Amino acid sequence: FASYYGNHMVLQKEPAGAVVWGYGEPGATVAVVLSRDGGLIVMKKTAQVKGPSGTWTTVLDPMDQGGPYVLTAGQGSENVTLRDIYFGDVWLCSGQSNMVMTVLQITNASRELADAARYPYVRVFAAAPTRSDVELEDLEQIDLPWSIPTPENLGHGNFTYFSAVCWLLGRYLYEALRYPVGLVEAAWGGTPIEAWSSRRVLWACGLPEDARRAPLFVRTKPGSLEPQLQAWPCVLHSLKPSFVFSISPHWPLSGPQTPSVLWNAMIHPLLNMTLRGVAWYQGEANAFLHTDLYNCTFPALIADWRWAFHAGSAGQTEPLLPFGFVQLSTYRRQSPDDSFARLRWHQTADLGVVPNARMPGTFMAVAMDLCDERSPYGSIHPRDKQNVAHRLQLGARAVAYGEKDLVFQGPYPTRAVLEVTRGLLNLTYSQELVCRQRDTRAFEVCCSSQPSQCRWLPAPMVAVGSRTVTLALAGCRTLVVALRYAWAEWPCEYQSCALYNTWGLPAPPFL
Repeated sequence: FASYYGNHMVLQKEPAGAVVWGYGEPGATVAVVLSRDGGLIVMKKTAQVKGPSGTWTTVLDPMDQGGPYVLTAGQGSENVTLRDIYFGDVWLCSGQSNMVMTVLQITNASRELADAARYPYVRVFAAAPTRSDVELEDLEQIDLPWSIPTPENLGHGNFTYFSAVCWLLGRYLYEALRYPVGLVEAAWGGTPIEAWSSRRVLWACGLPEDARRAPLFVRTKPGSLEPQLQAWPCVLHSLKPSFVFSISPHWPLSGPQTPSVLWNAMIHPLLNMTLRGVAWYQGEANAFLHTDLYNCTFPALIADWRWAFHAGSAGQTEPLLPFGFVQLSTYRRQSPDDSFARLRWHQTADLGVVPNARMPGTFMAVAMDLCDERSPYGSIHPRDKQNVAHRLQLGARAVAYGEKDLVFQGPYPTRAVLEVTRGLLNLTYSQELVCRQRDTRAFEVCCSSQPSQCRWLPAPMVAVGSRTVTLALAGCRTLVVALRYAWAEWPCEYQSCALYNTWGLPAPPFL
C-alpha cells in the first residue's frame, strides 16, 4: 500500500467509491479483499501492477457508513493486512500556521484534549512538512499515521500535529452526522498560496515566467475528464485578475515558500484519495506577497485542486468538491496597512460573500472578530479556534451536505440608497441585524470625483433598524463613489464588530 494507508483509517463512503492503491511487482496481479472484522468477505477486487512505475489501483464498490473492516492486498504469497477500517467522510485540511496550530495551543486546551477519547470514530492523519521540485507519487514522510485521537497526538507540540481547526471541524461534523470522519492534515506554517499551487495555477495567474512553459493540463486517460475538467481552460480565462500588475520575472523565495514545492510533495501524492471536502486556512503570507493577485490565485487553486482530485480518484471525488476556508483574522492593532483587508476581500474573489459565481461550492468562516492580542504565539495566531471551526462546520453542513434553512454566514448589504439633501446613506441588509458596537469608523466612504484618488472618511452609523443601517455623510462634500466596511487589519475587538446577525455570525467586510 501507499505509505499513508494504515490501521484505523477512514475511507470515503457511498455514493463514491474509495480508491485503494499501492506498489507491487510489475505485471503481477494484486488481489484486494475487504472483509468484516469477523472474517466475512464483503468484496473482492483485482488490479494489475503497471510497469515501470510498479503501481496498482482499484476502486472499491461504494460502501455504507460504518465498520470495522479488514482490508487485505495480496500478490502471490505476500499479503498486507490493515485492520479497524471504517467508511465515512474524508476531509483534507491544508494551509499555513493557523491550520497547523495544535489543540495544545488553543483556548481551553486541557478540556479539549480530555474530550478526545469521546470521539474514537474521528480518525486523524498528518503528512510531514516536506517539499519537492517535482510532483511526487507518494508521501516521502508522515508525521502521524492514521490514528484514533488521543491527548498525545492532538497535543503533540506547538505547530506540529495535529491541527486544532481540522480536529474541531471533524469533531463538530461527527456530532452532526453521527458517522465516521477521517481527517487528513497537509499544512506548513509561513507558506504562500503559490507554494500550494500547481504550475497550471501559476500559469493562469501570470506567475512566474518559467511557469508559463508548463502544459495547461495533462490528460490521464481518454474519457477520464468530466465536463468541468474539459472546461478547465475556460475556468482559467475567467480567473484572470481584474487589475493589471507589474510582476517581476524573478522569484525571490526559497525553501517551502518556493512556487509549487508543497503542491508537489504534500498534495500531489494524495490525489488518488476519494475526498468529501477540503478545509483551507491560509493567506497571512500573501498579505505580504502578491496580495492583489489572490483574487486570481485562490479561485484558480480551488478549481485546480478539484480537477486534480477528481481525475486522480478516477472520477470518485466529485467535480465540485466542497471547499471551505477561513477568512483572515487580525494581526496588528492600529496598523495603517490595509493588506489584510485587501486579502480578505480577495479571498472572496472580490465579491464579498461565498459561494458566488467565481467560487461555486465554497463556504467561508469570517474570523476578523476573533482577535487575540495576548496570544503567546503572536497576535497573528489567535487561540479561539472553536469559533473558527464552528463557523466552518455551519458552512460545510449547508454547502457540502445541503442542510436547508441553516444560516451559515453573516448579513450582507443588498441595497444602498443615497439621500443627497439629508447627507445620509441607507443600507439594506440580507438578514436581521444585531448591532454590538456603534463604531464610528466601521463604515467609510470615498469622497472624490476620481476613484483612483480616494479620500476615505468615516461614515458614522446614526440608526440601525431590523435590516437597515443609516450612515451620516457629513464629511463628504463631493461625489460619494465607494463604501467600505471593516476595512482594517484589526477592524474590531473580540466578538465586538459593529454588525452581526441574530445567530451571532459577523457581517463580513466589503468594498
